[in-house]
Amino acid sequence: MELSHFEESGRAVMVDVTEKKDTEREAEATGTILVNRQVFDAIKAGTVGKGDVLAVAQTAGIMGAKRTFELIPMCHILPITGCRIRFDMDEEACAVHCTCTVKVTGKTGVEMEALTGVTTALLTIYDMCKALDKSMEITEVYLVHKTGGKSGEIRNEKARAPQRAGQTEYREQTGKGLKTWD
Repeated sequence: MELSHFEESGRAVMVDVTEKKDTEREAEATGTILVNRQVFDAIKAGTVGKGDVLAVAQTAGIMGAKRTFELIPMCHILPITGCRIRFDMDEEACAVHCTCTVKVTGKTGVEMEALTGVTTALLTIYDMCKALDKSMEITEVYLVHKTGGKSGEIRNEKARAPQRAGQTEYREQTGKGLKTWD
């Protein structure tokens, strides 16, 4: 497999997408932050001293996705047409699962934007709660799926079932487990 981010001399370059056709593209990434019971309950109740943690993290995640090109050197500036951050509260595990879905009509995909959106949202939760829990853990950040472009639809076989996007249906079937926050 040849990597397209390097020229013949081995120096990194931004891939030239000039000749590619615009297509509708979408990417979804997910990640989790594990917190202690005190933090989980405070996030759920909206009583963290710094404010509404999930509302701020949602905004931060969207901002992160939009500014990916400023953080990852070889990413293109993309005219993102949609970005959604979603949280699922896992009572048993004291975990907040985050899903970021990003859409664009363009010449290159939005996988990095979805991954940046998730990590920015999770880092914001960490920042807002660090005074209450010094042992939080951000884990399991990965691309769930992408669509569009030459490769079409790609699904990560490692993605847990049920996938985060279908978590609401899972909760309704089992009657327990997760609370969804949009």
